[in-house]
Amino acid sequence: MKKLIKRKEYLDFLIKLKDKNIIKVVTGIRRCGKSTLFELYKKYLLENGVKDEQIISLNFENPSDMNFSDWKELYDYVNDKINSKKMYYVFLDEVQILDHFEKAVDGLFLNKNIDLYITGSNSYMLSGELATYLTGRYMQIHMLPLSFSEFLEYYGRENELKKYNTYIENGGFPYLLNLDNNSDLIRNYLDGIYNTILLKDVVSRNNVKDTLILESIVKFLFDNIGQIVSTNKISATLNSNNRKNSVNTIENYLSYLLDSYLIYKVSRYDIRGKEYLKTGDKYYVCDLGLRNYLLGGIKDLGSILENVIFLELKRKGYQIYIGKYDDLEVDFVLKNNDGLKYVQVALSVRDEKTLKREINVLQKIKDNYPKYLITLDYDKVDYEGIRQIPALEFLTGEIKL
Repeated sequence: MKKLIKRKEYLDFLIKLKDKNIIKVVTGIRRCGKSTLFELYKKYLLENGVKDEQIISLNFENPSDMNFSDWKELYDYVNDKINSKKMYYVFLDEVQILDHFEKAVDGLFLNKNIDLYITGSNSYMLSGELATYLTGRYMQIHMLPLSFSEFLEYYGRENELKKYNTYIENGGFPYLLNLDNNSDLIRNYLDGIYNTILLKDVVSRNNVKDTLILESIVKFLFDNIGQIVSTNKISATLNSNNRKNSVNTIENYLSYLLDSYLIYKVSRYDIRGKEYLKTGDKYYVCDLGLRNYLLGGIKDLGSILENVIFLELKRKGYQIYIGKYDDLEVDFVLKNNDGLKYVQVALSVRDEKTLKREINVLQKIKDNYPKYLITLDYDKVDYEGIRQIPALEFLTGEIKL
């Protein structure tokens, strides 16, 4: 790789928590850069006074590292490498592969001169037994593939719109930077990621019986990003295509896909009633390159922009909801310690009818929380308190909400 992307926000998270008595957990879809983040952090440690022998690092996807028959062997292996006179930095990459790994993690955490870091590609690792063992003793950071800003860190800032189009076509998996925009190589690489996620993180882990139904659900969700979706609607669509299924099966398979971080679910919030709604969820994909690979090309630039904005908002740590206001919809309602923000996303609003449609709901909301309209237009306009901002300037950090 010509230049290593530093993943600054994630690296800063680890640096801030160095030597803190808490387990650092990095989650995220396969190949999003978790192992590289560990390499960057270990380099930081070595440059700041930590010795090689104080770093113990195991990657459980590497056969030479995965030579433990049970969790106790892992626990003993680490303990044999340390003494009470130094601080040790222990990295366990994709540790969920080892059965009952949480027992080893729990035991190692009790050692006061171990600073413990773990990664996983499935949200299972933060549920069930691990949550029971480690409640209140870990902090999580969730990693995503490269942001557009990180993508430009590699390719440069010239011709940003052209590079945005490349970004949404190929996606943000870091290794793609090595493939020089070769479409055949990129497709081959994405094929490998997709099949590994489905076979290892979904089918094998959950003993999925009907892989055809599973793939049909994935394609349906990828094809309907940003649309209100229900399990009944998915079930009915598959049944109409002669994919016989039950709603219960659909619900189970959806939960498996969410656990693998292949998709994200966003629930609805009633702005007028100030309550969370149990129906009418939307789904977004973790990476648009995977979507294009599966659907055979770019489809619906407006929905793609909405998905890109969703991922950027997720990176920024917002709680994200779909807004309902009477019969109208706000693309995103954001919550953080400062309160709420409302965001509409549109490809372009230079057509007057489109502009009116997009800002109509925001005009009806009479509270004083900030309201934004994000578009690919380069226009910056204020419509009586509704700020229109260029998407590319938001994605590169030039404009903040």
